[in-house]
Parts: sequence; structure tokens; C-alpha cells
Amino acid sequence: MSTSIDNKFAPFEERMRNENMPELAIQSFRYYYAQLVEGQTGFIRAADIEAVENIPDAESISEKTANIGQAALSSAVILKLNGGLGTSMGLEKAKSLLQIKGEYSFLDIIAQQALALDIPLVLMNSFATEEDSLAFLKKYPKLWESGIALSFLQHKVPKVKQSDLNPVTWTENPDLEWAPPGHGNIYSALVTSGMLDKLLESGFKYAFISNSDNLGAVIDTKILGHLVETQAPFLMEVAERTEMDVKGGFPVRHRDGKLLLWEIAQCPPEEKDIHQDIERFDYFNTNSIWINLVALKEEMQKKDNNLELPMIRNEKTVDPKKSDSTPVYSLETAQGAAISAFEGAQPVRILRNRFNPVKTTNELLAIRSDAYTLTSDYRIILNPERTLPRPIVTLDSRYYKLIKNLESRLPEGVPSLLNCRSLSIEGDIKFGKNVIFEGDVQLVNSSKDQVVIEDIVIADREWRI
Repeated sequence: MSTSIDNKFAPFEERMRNENMPELAIQSFRYYYAQLVEGQTGFIRAADIEAVENIPDAESISEKTANIGQAALSSAVILKLNGGLGTSMGLEKAKSLLQIKGEYSFLDIIAQQALALDIPLVLMNSFATEEDSLAFLKKYPKLWESGIALSFLQHKVPKVKQSDLNPVTWTENPDLEWAPPGHGNIYSALVTSGMLDKLLESGFKYAFISNSDNLGAVIDTKILGHLVETQAPFLMEVAERTEMDVKGGFPVRHRDGKLLLWEIAQCPPEEKDIHQDIERFDYFNTNSIWINLVALKEEMQKKDNNLELPMIRNEKTVDPKKSDSTPVYSLETAQGAAISAFEGAQPVRILRNRFNPVKTTNELLAIRSDAYTLTSDYRIILNPERTLPRPIVTLDSRYYKLIKNLESRLPEGVPSLLNCRSLSIEGDIKFGKNVIFEGDVQLVNSSKDQVVIEDIVIADREWRI
């Protein structure tokens, strides 16, 4: 079988070498490609797992432990996953360059958070985001004075044709023949870039890793102190699941006792209802983790720099914008899946305010509104004047999915959502000045013509135009 795999893998290896991918990246992809050829799906079955019980609560961590975390700040770094382009919202540059609150972008706020704590900031960029992100951060010269490079590159791997498991070819846009191998690639990319060794040589022992589009993910000295005090190699932040989080992955315990991360893509189709049962599995992975870099180095050395994280076989089309383009597999791994690679790894329960991601224009509109505010220490939080939970915004994707379409319908800025519980917009509606929504509001424009709304307060009602 090994010879057969070598023969089938040869064209993938050739492509990766031509792109100057490091040897570790090539061998890691071979490891997952062999699983694909052997018929493995990466599925985790419900019968083999159970919910994780007795998860430590970050809010109950003592001030004594927080003081330990405070003392450890000088040994910590902030590491942001910054490879996304935000193509689903029509962006062509790094998503983190998108204006998110007032005049500030994601990267503005992240940079200010790092500077306020005097902690090095490191980005894991993709080939698509490296140049733009680093050029943007030149406006913060103090970030460049830490002696630690501001970024390292994520690897890229070929997409696999579903029909014959060969590399896909797409002459319309050859860049689409490649895919990032998931954020689980961070561990091998830290090694091949030399970043892991550089951090350790410079005296850094701990890293807080999170998505650049989650501005709720900030350094918390309580959790850092818990990492130090318990000598845990790995902590995963989890939050209480709601109906909005049914697609997110979450930690489970395998029948062999080991912790695993169960992603929706690892769920057999016939068991999706089980995966989405928020009563049975009531926490989800926020993709914010804390890791002991010394423990990571040791574990990587023991395993030839391949943590052998569970494979995620994502079924896609080579051009995500064209549903009739060639069906492909994208072989990926999840960062949080490393919870299975470390003895003593554990989840930690957090409050929901540490999870404020922006994946769609729904979340973008909410965070840009007065329902959220930017604190003096550069955290995005619910407005203290608000007495309601976070607002739920549902926008008609025909008119608001893309940033340019959203912003063209909000020339005077976002209407007030301070006292709005939920907002649903169906149809083409443009908003002018002095628009205030309160309670639960549903707007429906059934006509083909755009309607303009301004100088109005709409409270607790469905309004059909």
C-alpha cells in the first residue's frame, strides 16, 4: 500500500516542492492524503463519545491565581490566526483590515491591545494576507521593537479532486487549486518558520491563540494564571451553546478516556441531529486556546513534528463561488483538536463576552452599532447602558451579504440598536438618518423597488412595506 500511496502522492509532492513548501508540510499532507486514499472519512461517531463533565469555570478562578497570571505576562505572547480574506463578505484583502468600530479595524484594536499590555503580537498569516497585514502594522512602530517577528506563514496544500483523488487543475484561477490546511496547521508552521524556537530562546513560555475576527478574545490573567498554576500544557476556552452555535465544534470524551474535538465536518450525516443537540452537548469551542510553548516543543519532538491531529475531510467545489465547478476535498485539521495530543489538556468555561466573532454582515452590523462599545483598553463589549442580551440580527443575504452592498444601504451609519433585542430585514431597504430600533423588529419590503427609511423609531413590531 505504501508504494501505491507514493505513486498517487507524487504529483502532489511535485506541486508542493515547486511552491517551496517545507518538507514537514509535504510529509504532513502525505499523512492525511494516505488516510483519504484508504477510505477514511475523519468521522467521529456519537456511540464512541460522551459529553465532558465538570469543566473548570474561569469566573471562579481566584485573585491569587490571577496574580500568578499577572506575573507571567512577561513570558506570554499574543498569537492571532490571521489567514482569512473574508471572501464570503466580498473582501479581497485580509479580513482583519475591515473597519469594525468607528475608525478602527480588527488589526487596529488587536495592535492596541498588545501595546497596552506590552506583549509581543504575532500573526499567523496566509500567503494572501501577509503583505497587506504587515504593511498596515507599520503604523504601530512599537510593535516592531520586541525582537520577535510580527508574523509567520501558514502552509498551503493542493485541493484533491473527489472523482479520482488527483490534484485538481483550475486554469481560470490557478490560486484556487490550493487551500489552507486548517488552523490546526499552526503547530507545524510554528516549527517550520522557526517561530517556536525563537519564542523559547527569547524566554517566552506561554501563548494565547485566537482568531483575529474575535475581538472578545483578549488576555485574561486569571486563565493565564490557571495555565501556570496547574501546569496544564493546553487549555481550550469553551462557552455555553445556544441555537446560534449548533454548527460549532466542541470537546468530547472518547470511550478510551481521551479528550477529542468534534467538529460538524467530522460528524456522519445521519448523526447531525446528535451533534446539534445543545442539551446533550452544552458547550462549544471558541477557538481561543492557551498553550505552554515548552510542552508544545517537547510534544512536537516526540512525534517528529506531527501531532497527527484528526483529519477533517471538507467537501467543496474548487471555486467556492461556483457550485457547478469541480468537486474537491480540502484536507484540514483544527487547532482545538490538539486537546487530544497533550496529557493534562483541559477545557475552561468562559463567559460569552469573550466570544464576539464577526463571520457575516449580521454580526458586523451589530458590533458597528451602539449596542456595543469600545473600552479604553480596546475591548469590544456590550454597551453598559444596554439592559438586553446581545442583539440578534438577520439580514436578507440578497441585499446585505456583501460589505459593499451593506454599506451602500447605510450611508448615514448604522441605526440605533441600543434597546433592540432582535432585528430582521427582508427585502431591499436603505436607511437614512435618525433611525432607532427597539425590542423585536421585523422589516419586510415585498416590492422590487428599494425603500428608504429615516427619522423614525420602530419598536416591537413587524412592518411590511
